[in-house]
Amino acid sequence: SATVTSHSSEDYLNRPDSCGPAVPVSDLKIMSPDGTREMPVGEVGELWARGPQIVAGYWNNPEATAETFVEGWIKTGDLAKLDEEGFCFIVDRAKDIIIRGGENIYSTEVENVLYDHPAVTDAALIGIPHRTLGEEPAAVVHLAPGHSASEAELQDWVRQHLAGFKVPVRILFSGETLPRNANGKIMKSDLKPLFEAEIEARQAAGVA
Repeated sequence: SATVTSHSSEDYLNRPDSCGPAVPVSDLKIMSPDGTREMPVGEVGELWARGPQIVAGYWNNPEATAETFVEGWIKTGDLAKLDEEGFCFIVDRAKDIIIRGGENIYSTEVENVLYDHPAVTDAALIGIPHRTLGEEPAAVVHLAPGHSASEAELQDWVRQHLAGFKVPVRILFSGETLPRNANGKIMKSDLKPLFEAEIEARQAAGVA
């Protein structure tokens, strides 16, 4: 992977939630979901980057190259925004965004609130299908040893910090830490099957 931002010293202290501005040899821009227009400062879109340290494409995979690389820019798959000074703030992975009845729910926003609960050590938000809304948020959490929390308690916790439509409609508890890949990222695709039985039951009852 190539490094396109850098963040240290006073810049980090002033903006600890930013991944920094572009390194001198790189450029960043925020593009609309369809990739046709650059987004204004402060608005969320997909992060595109370019620079000599970025590969030109995928080996022997022209289809993936055409989908990911556009005129020297790489589409990172990250949802982000830039401030007036060019500092980048990652909001979520594009594939992890949940769209509930036209409202965007950034999974990291809800996950961060869950992590702030003293009993939660692991959290992941995923979308489960809904017949009319498209998707609804649901979460899987792992609690710290010696701590306890109920689904209702965690839902109330999220509701105290975020808008009501962002509150997970279901929260499942895992007895083990959540599965991660080699990069340490939670593998959400492995968690979705946990909700399959409930989704099928809701669909059979005509409520999903």
